[in-house]
Amino acid sequence: MQVSIETTSGLERRMTVTVPRENVDGEVEKRLKDLAGRVKIDGFRPGKVPFSVVRKKFAGQVGQEVMGEVMQNSFYDAVTQEKLRPAGMPLIEPGEVTDNFEFTATFEVYPEFELKGLDKIKVERPVLEIGDADLDKMLDTIRGQRKIWQEVDRAAKTGDKVTIDFVGSIDGEEFEGGAAQQVPVELGAKSMITGFEEQLTGTKAGQELTMNVTFPDDYQAKKLAGKPAAFATTVHKVEESVLPELTDEFAAEFGVKEGGLDALKTQVRENMQREGEQAINNRVKEQVFDGLVGLNLLEVPKGLVDSEIEVLVKQRQEAMQQYAGAGQVQDVDPAQFETQAQRRVSLGLILSEVIQADKITVPPARLREAVEKLASTYERPEDVVKYYYSDKDRLKELENVTLEEMAVEAVLEKAKVSDKATAFDALMNPGQTAS
Repeated sequence: MQVSIETTSGLERRMTVTVPRENVDGEVEKRLKDLAGRVKIDGFRPGKVPFSVVRKKFAGQVGQEVMGEVMQNSFYDAVTQEKLRPAGMPLIEPGEVTDNFEFTATFEVYPEFELKGLDKIKVERPVLEIGDADLDKMLDTIRGQRKIWQEVDRAAKTGDKVTIDFVGSIDGEEFEGGAAQQVPVELGAKSMITGFEEQLTGTKAGQELTMNVTFPDDYQAKKLAGKPAAFATTVHKVEESVLPELTDEFAAEFGVKEGGLDALKTQVRENMQREGEQAINNRVKEQVFDGLVGLNLLEVPKGLVDSEIEVLVKQRQEAMQQYAGAGQVQDVDPAQFETQAQRRVSLGLILSEVIQADKITVPPARLREAVEKLASTYERPEDVVKYYYSDKDRLKELENVTLEEMAVEAVLEKAKVSDKATAFDALMNPGQTAS
C-alpha cells in the first residue's frame, strides 16, 4: 500500500492510497466461489450453478462491495501509518482500476496546538456572604408563595390583583379571542401585553374604561401582531395581597416538623448557600471558558462544527415540538447556531488538551462526593446514590461533568484570579441588581 498526502487548506488533507489490484481481485474471486456454493438461480440446483454464471451475474455487485471495504480498511490503515487524527468522516472517491486500485480520501484532521497564555486569563470570583437582610428577603419571597388575596375599597396599585371583564376591538370590530369575563390580573406581573396593566393601575371597583394598547410585532396570533386595539373594560374588584406571619405553623407548611421557624431559617440559609455556590461555580466556569476561547489557540475543524450544529438544531426542534405538538417538525435555520457550535467544539478540544496535558483523572472519592452532593437535593438521597452506582451510563455522565470541573480548576491554577464580594441577589440575578 502506497500513501501520499497533501494539505489542501488549513486542516483539510487529501490522501491518495494505492492498493495492489490483486488484493481486490483475490478477495472478489474468494467471495464469488463462496457464493457459488449456496446461491439459488432458476434452472440450476443449489450448489450446482456453474462458476461462469455466478461470475457473470454477481461479479459487479461483489466487486463494488469489496472495493468499498478495501477503501475503508485501507483508509484507517493509512491514517494509522501516517499518524494522522481524522476529525469527522472522510470523503472517499475511487479512482481508475489499472494494475493497481487507487482512491482518494479528503478529510480534516484535529488541530495541533500548544496550551499557552493561560496565565493571561482573568477571572473575577464572587465571594458570597449571606446576611440577615438576604435571608429576610428570601423569607418574604417564600411568604409570597402562600399569600392570600383580600378585597379592598381603594384605587389599585402595583402588586394588587384586579378582576375585570373586557371586550377587545380593532378598528371598531371585535376580534376572535378578544373578550373574557372575571379575569384576574396581578398588576406588575407583566402577564399581559405592554400597557394593559399600567392602565389598570389607579382604577377602582365598578369603574368602566377603554384601554388602548398595541399588540407586539412578534405576537403569537399573527392576525393581531403589530395592530392597535381598544379594550372596553369593567373593573369588578381590587384585592391586595396579605402575607402569612412567620411562625412555627408557617414552617410546618414547608415540611419542617422539628425546630419550628428557626429550623426553617437554617434550612433556607443552607439552600441559599448551596444555590450561591453553584452560581459562583457557573460564573467562574464561564469566565474560564471565555478566556480559553479568547486565546485563539486553534483552528476548529469545520466538520466537527457542522456536526455540532446538527445536534443543536435537533435539540431546538425537539423543544419546539413540545409546544407545536408531536410530529410537527419546525424549520430551524442552522446558521443561527454556528457561533455557539464553534465555541463548543473549540472548548471541547482545549479542555481535552488540558486533561491530557495534566493527566487529569477523576478519583473515586471525588466522584462519590459529586454523587452525594447531587443526591443531597432530593428527599431520599441514599436512594439517589444507589441509583447512580447501579447505572453505569448515568455515573459516567456525572464523571464527565466532574472531569470538566477538574479541568477548569487546572486552568484556574494558572489564571489571574481576583475575589469580589457579591450580594446574593446580584449573584443570582446578574444585570438586575447592583452588586
